[in-house]
Amino acid sequence: MRKAHRIGILYSTSGPYAAIGRDCRDAAEFAIAQYAAVMPGLVEPVHVDPGASLKGYVEGAITMLRDRGCRHIIGTVTSAARKEIIPVVEKHDGLLWYTCPYEGFEANPNVIYTGACPNQHLLPLFDYLLPRFGNRPYLAGANYVWGWEMNRLARELINASDGEIAGERYLPLEETTVDLLIADIEREKPSFILNNLIGPASYAFLTAMHVLALRNPAFVPERCPVVSCDLTECELGEFEGDMAVGQMSAACYFDGLGSENEKAFRPDFIRSFGPERRISSIFAATHAATALCLEAIHAIGDDEPRAVRQHLYSTTTQTVLGPVRIDATTNHAALPFHLGRINRQRGFDVLASRPAIAADPYLTAQRSAARPRLRVVS
Repeated sequence: MRKAHRIGILYSTSGPYAAIGRDCRDAAEFAIAQYAAVMPGLVEPVHVDPGASLKGYVEGAITMLRDRGCRHIIGTVTSAARKEIIPVVEKHDGLLWYTCPYEGFEANPNVIYTGACPNQHLLPLFDYLLPRFGNRPYLAGANYVWGWEMNRLARELINASDGEIAGERYLPLEETTVDLLIADIEREKPSFILNNLIGPASYAFLTAMHVLALRNPAFVPERCPVVSCDLTECELGEFEGDMAVGQMSAACYFDGLGSENEKAFRPDFIRSFGPERRISSIFAATHAATALCLEAIHAIGDDEPRAVRQHLYSTTTQTVLGPVRIDATTNHAALPFHLGRINRQRGFDVLASRPAIAADPYLTAQRSAARPRLRVVS
């Protein structure tokens, strides 16, 4: 019997963003289990939980690539963790599969990106927001590269629209004291708030915005929404009651879109996770990445990263996200854009969509080229 190819699953399922890590891990495990039913013995997962520690991520990547014989790692949530392990992946000539939305300005030959970059989330988001709510936003960000870079890009977009930034503050991931941030927002009266916070800081902030809106109707979501590019269904259970209802998030996928790919995917998903579990964008993107990896290994009969990459460039794979093909220039997937509003069922109502957008991680074309029109649902 042939030896199984080992694949690393490197997600923090404990720590401040554990809900995201668990959703990603579940998606990778689910994909591997599906393929094991038809391709038994193809791969063997190797799991490490870094506990949101950058040192833990590096040690986990070294263990997988050097000691456990992995040549592929599906993993990391934050850009800080991704950037920390890329040198390890490069040293061992491995392939990292990154599945979360990120701030762009990266295209590494040792990384496959099925998470959205700014021309696939932030730019179309602002195309929707600016004409409807105005060009004086407040920028709230996590105090690391995701928050810094997303807010920098937002400033560029606002300056290009002759607007102004009402205010800008940063919080650590685990910070839940948001009184000064809320007071600043109430004083500045922005047209909307771009929320680039992560984990507990984001949950505390959205909860506090709900309380503010009860006291001051100028801040109800219909007038001054909080909008995110990284808040998905897997985190809505972190909120009590309706604290996040009415706020918006951009994603490449929302549960219940009703596509043919989703209809084919859902029966297996329900059998594994039950009818109440929702398919988030990060679950969908991680499952898609894992499927791409497994199908490439099966097709070429090897897990050699260069051969896997070449297969990806020449093949389109049907996934819950739709047909996915990796661009040979950027190593990114073309992804659709959807804007959703949080509802009381802990899901999203889709407000606007665009079909798959080719990734432009360095924004070399998007700054000057006309972008396709949004299909506005409501």
